[in-house]
Amino acid sequence: MSGMRGFWAGIGGWGMGLAALAAGFLMLGTAAHAQDAAAPNQSAPAARAVRLSSVDGQVQLAQGSQILASQALANTPLFEGTQITTADDGRAEVQFEDGSVARVSPNSSLTLSQLRQQGALMDTEIVLNSGLGYFELQGDTQSSHMRVRFGENAVGVSGFTVMRVGLDDPPGELAVFSGNAHLDGGSSLSLDLHGGESAKLDASDPGNYQLAESIEPDSWDAWNSDRDQALTAEEADRTAATSNLPNSNNPAWSDLDANGNWYNVPGQGYVWSPYEAESSAWDPYGCGSWMWTPGYGYIWVSCEQWGFMPYASGLWSYYGGFGWGWAPGGYGWWGGGGWGYNIGNTPFRYVPPKRPRGGPIPAGGGSTIRVAGGKFQPYPVVPVNRIHSGGTEQPVRVRNAPVTFAGNTVQPLRPIASRPVYSNGIATHTGAGARYGYAGSNPTVSARPGFASPAGGPYGIMARPPTYYSGRSSAPSRGSSGSASHPSGGSAPRSSGGGGGAPHASAGGGGGAAHAGGGGSSGGGSAHH
Repeated sequence: MSGMRGFWAGIGGWGMGLAALAAGFLMLGTAAHAQDAAAPNQSAPAARAVRLSSVDGQVQLAQGSQILASQALANTPLFEGTQITTADDGRAEVQFEDGSVARVSPNSSLTLSQLRQQGALMDTEIVLNSGLGYFELQGDTQSSHMRVRFGENAVGVSGFTVMRVGLDDPPGELAVFSGNAHLDGGSSLSLDLHGGESAKLDASDPGNYQLAESIEPDSWDAWNSDRDQALTAEEADRTAATSNLPNSNNPAWSDLDANGNWYNVPGQGYVWSPYEAESSAWDPYGCGSWMWTPGYGYIWVSCEQWGFMPYASGLWSYYGGFGWGWAPGGYGWWGGGGWGYNIGNTPFRYVPPKRPRGGPIPAGGGSTIRVAGGKFQPYPVVPVNRIHSGGTEQPVRVRNAPVTFAGNTVQPLRPIASRPVYSNGIATHTGAGARYGYAGSNPTVSARPGFASPAGGPYGIMARPPTYYSGRSSAPSRGSSGSASHPSGGSAPRSSGGGGGAPHASAGGGGGAAHAGGGGSSGGGSAHH
């Protein structure tokens, strides 16, 4: 690794070739570490990964019969075939390249059954295996196809659509909060649903369903709204630096804008620097974990809230003018076949990270562990804490402060424009006769791009008598429904382990009471974990 550091230190100028250098660096890492991977599929040309963006409570990651992490870590790259399983206190969120989001509540399971790419076209299939899932899909485009499956059913959407799928009462229920969805149950069921409508399938007859121009509230709807609020708040800090980057709609870019400054460095282009990275004692690989994967061996999972994009691509370097910075380039190391360090210029006496070798592989299904390459490493997740604890406090850069680089004063980029955010209330449902909607009389919402809330509720909940249908004929087309008070008091909250999650007791200040047995929501919306 010292030779690698010398190689980068000897580059005589940064210039226009940084993106190519970053891509080349990742390829060098691929060659250096190819022997560590435990499966032969590293050269798959259509490799894709998406981000496990938020983890709360007990969440497990598995691929086939292999448990990758008994306790999942936020910022983990997820590959095709990964299964996410939540315990009775677990919640998880997955972010996709086009800005789509999938969330699973407690006692639920979701599989990324397809993550494929052919040229510029990405094909995605998500399977909800059990429990309750929320999906905010951007809709099919020329470059992205996405569908959700549950049981024998497949759901596709037209344009931006927010929906909830519940499997607690098989064969399941689909609720469309906003947008348009098409439910296909094979030869016996074909149904179009619009905003404000829900359909409950019939276990005794796959061709029958109960259609309602209403959506019974669930206690986890409030958590879904909280996560939207957190993402929207971060999007308010988006800058011009990320507007033209690959997959610019990916919410992971917003994490960078919200947690550091972008500088247009003369002769190099945009460089992002975390607020805490001014000191040479700070280390891009100082806090996180090495996690073993079947296809790539040990990969890095950062503990930082923003720690996905800067470890998926680009190049970290130390700049004498302002400290550690990251320059984008060569997006997606998985496209090159393997993981590699992305460190360029380093401060004096910097110690490179030490990647574990080999990987744990059960031998013959027994308890004995044999390890690839003869290197013994019994742990699938290896935590790292290389944070230096010096005698003096490390300096912290002031938000939006200028820096000096090569004798030039460089100003940080400012947000492009302020984006609308949630009002200070969130969804409530407090019992019989209670109103399900936002606190306040004039809520404003732009939860995700393209999402507009009907007046009186985040997803347009309304109550009308259900309609029963049979066969393949689609239900009559309806426009997006408005919201009304829920006279029946709604359904009981979804069971969540020991007694289930209780609904929010109030909506003051943007938060609510914690869900019993299912984790709590912090005031003002939950943040990334």
